[in-house]
Amino acid sequence: MKVRILIIEDELPIRRSLAQTLSERDYEVIEADSGRSGLDAFDGGVFDLILLDYRLPDMTGLEVLRAIRQMDQDTIVIVMTGYSSIETAVDAIKLGAFNYVTKPFQTGQILHMVDKALETTQLRREVRELRRQMRQEFGMDAIIGRDASMQQLFEVIKQVSRAGLSTVFLRGETGTGKDLVARVIHHNSERAEHPFINITCTALSESLLESELFGHERGAFTDAKLQKKGLFELADGGTAFLDEVGDMPPALQAKLLRFLEERRFRRVGGTDEIRVDVRIMAATNRDLERAIEQGQFRRDLMFRLNVVTIHLPPLRARGDDIDLLTDHFIERFAAEFRKPLARITDAARARLRAYHWPGNVRELRNVLERAALLCHGDTIDAEDIVLGRSEEQPWACDFERINLPPGGFDLSKLAVLEERLLRQALERTHHNQTQAARLLNLSRDRLRYRLQKHGLL
Repeated sequence: MKVRILIIEDELPIRRSLAQTLSERDYEVIEADSGRSGLDAFDGGVFDLILLDYRLPDMTGLEVLRAIRQMDQDTIVIVMTGYSSIETAVDAIKLGAFNYVTKPFQTGQILHMVDKALETTQLRREVRELRRQMRQEFGMDAIIGRDASMQQLFEVIKQVSRAGLSTVFLRGETGTGKDLVARVIHHNSERAEHPFINITCTALSESLLESELFGHERGAFTDAKLQKKGLFELADGGTAFLDEVGDMPPALQAKLLRFLEERRFRRVGGTDEIRVDVRIMAATNRDLERAIEQGQFRRDLMFRLNVVTIHLPPLRARGDDIDLLTDHFIERFAAEFRKPLARITDAARARLRAYHWPGNVRELRNVLERAALLCHGDTIDAEDIVLGRSEEQPWACDFERINLPPGGFDLSKLAVLEERLLRQALERTHHNQTQAARLLNLSRDRLRYRLQKHGLL
């Protein structure tokens, strides 16, 4: 599809010269000699870029720009003016102009500006397409379940998505889908056009976590060579998801509490207060009431997080949802592995139903991924379903049986073992980090942290 450019310029020589130059690049160029005719052309078509004269016979360029913005917020506009002033530039930029250029201008100058504008147009299109895909991927039907407990969960998610609450707390066992629920809420809310940024609170040391959350100023600590925005600042207008918040260090709990109460913070090493509009979603699999009794979690922080709490049911309490999820994952992995999987036997289904699923949906997915990959032919049978730690898993290691040797042990060697396992996981998955994280039973954030630690990223 050709790039379409609208030129709104009353001076015929300038308009024709621009049109010829741009047409030579195989752009489709539409010309208008007044503000009104330009707006009529814009209203009747879709354009990648508008070149707008500041002074027109019937309207000012700012009036035209204001009218364009009422019809469309995204189309890029470059203002051309023979009356250069700071006020002109500021007024145009305030109304949403991409840039402005002073007449007379060189051909190379305007073409460079057009190139930059079209790059931005393409980037915006890609962002819109990505957001469309995200809305599709994380629509309400992204969460699968027919059980009554899941139907209740769906209703709560719909209400929370519409309500625009500032704080949402997700509680449930490991693997119940807290991250997925957080993303579904975000992508079905008014904040969907803004960032969703997540962080796992256990994946980083206390000092690094503080820097990731709040950002830091240049020189705040030894390696702080540049200023850095934190998660809350980057998520402004959108959602910040704090996974495993129940394991956050006590000192950071106090800072998080202050942020939740005031919605402002200082970067590490900074003095300026920064205000942001961000929804906080937090998740934990811990028994926070017990953690509070043991002095490991702040009671006032729990109250502040507890504006709306969503409890995710464990898989073992979801009845026939195991069959529903099984069919979903088998269809997914058949497509992913390009392997026709016609059926799963009754014996295999019975084995899945009888298991207690301590790792919940995540564990079911991992079990079925392995079965789909390693089964013979197009059928998954009971022997392909490997559950928990057992002798059927020669690759599994029962760490509970490992004892300290009489002569002691060099713990530093564990780092070598970790690096070796990370390399093997990457090689086995052809460097697909999502699949490597599954193999190692890690979140993607934790995997990336370990890869960075060992210089593998």
